[in-house]
Amino acid sequence: MKKYRLFALISAACICLSILYSWVGVAQTPQSQVLLTTNPSLEKILPFEAGTDRKQSPVKFTLQAVDARGKLLNNALIKLQISTPPRNHFLTTDFPIVEGTKLLELEAAAPNGKLEFEQMLPIRGNYQIQLNVSPLVANAFASYKQTLTLNVRENPVKYKYFAVIAAILLSLGLLGGWVIGGQEEIKDGEIAPQSVRLLLSALTVVAIVTLLFINITAEVAEAHGDAHNHKNEKIAPSISQSQGMKIKIIGDKMATVGRLANLAVEVKDSTTGAAIKDVGLRVKAIALEDNLTVFAYEGFPNAEGKLIWQEQFFDGAPHKVEVEAISLPESSRQFPAVKVAQFVEVEGIAPPMYIRLIGLFYFTAIVGIGMAIGLLIQYKRELPVRGN
Repeated sequence: MKKYRLFALISAACICLSILYSWVGVAQTPQSQVLLTTNPSLEKILPFEAGTDRKQSPVKFTLQAVDARGKLLNNALIKLQISTPPRNHFLTTDFPIVEGTKLLELEAAAPNGKLEFEQMLPIRGNYQIQLNVSPLVANAFASYKQTLTLNVRENPVKYKYFAVIAAILLSLGLLGGWVIGGQEEIKDGEIAPQSVRLLLSALTVVAIVTLLFINITAEVAEAHGDAHNHKNEKIAPSISQSQGMKIKIIGDKMATVGRLANLAVEVKDSTTGAAIKDVGLRVKAIALEDNLTVFAYEGFPNAEGKLIWQEQFFDGAPHKVEVEAISLPESSRQFPAVKVAQFVEVEGIAPPMYIRLIGLFYFTAIVGIGMAIGLLIQYKRELPVRGN
């Protein structure tokens, strides 16, 4: 009886080890994946900076769909969605309305398994890129999903500016604490010494000016797009007919910061209305205020003759969506490049009041710390005098 029990125990152990080994084997088996490279490299990427003379360019993304052996998957359809870093209520970015939103959605054919596009990244933090790779040819390979994380560091210059401002505010607080701590004798009819009253009055004026500055800046940001009206600028038409083709930009002409705008370009036969797929399309979204490209992609129309994408215009200024149709070397349809374009008015949204007051709170806290240090120094100076 004991022999049977021992045999059963050994059999059960062998079965468990076999299952565990199979799990480990599956976990170690290479799987299909998407490889990401950027230009500039990850450590050199900086977020968008408004109102600067520094030359800025969008980040070039290269996505490669590969199989378990690292070989590119031909005839792949790649769907991607880029989400901005999540909202942080205590350490906001330059564009708080953009935090925790979708920046780009794109579905594109990748005949050689590679997808390239350019996108400006508006804020610091961890971006999420959600990918769905499926075959254009049925059963060519198994579809799969993947999520990539891209970290964008803050511009080091901003830390220097903050250090300088913090040092100035700390010094002001230290001076104030020093004056209050060494206060003069109070005269009859006075609530506080004259030096203290002058200091408090100055701090009140500074607080009022700061509040006005914060609110005026927010209102200017909200009316950012209206201040730079580019409607009179000459651009290509939104519809063009050439070489038997009709090329048309369709989608939203009004956009809002923090929300995706629906955009598409349609290519059809001008006579029959049939979809045309054997053309190349170069797409650009340009912020007109600084003539800055915020998104760029070169691809092909789908089976319906359309190239569709959703883009967030994070800067509250007018943009231009420009599409250039070009002939492909392998196509029988050869023609000179044709351009179409469309204005997109962007509505800027002012941050909520509590976000505007966060910076004021931090600056006030720095002044308070400096004042506390000044009071403490004066208090320690007076201790020997009081002891005598």
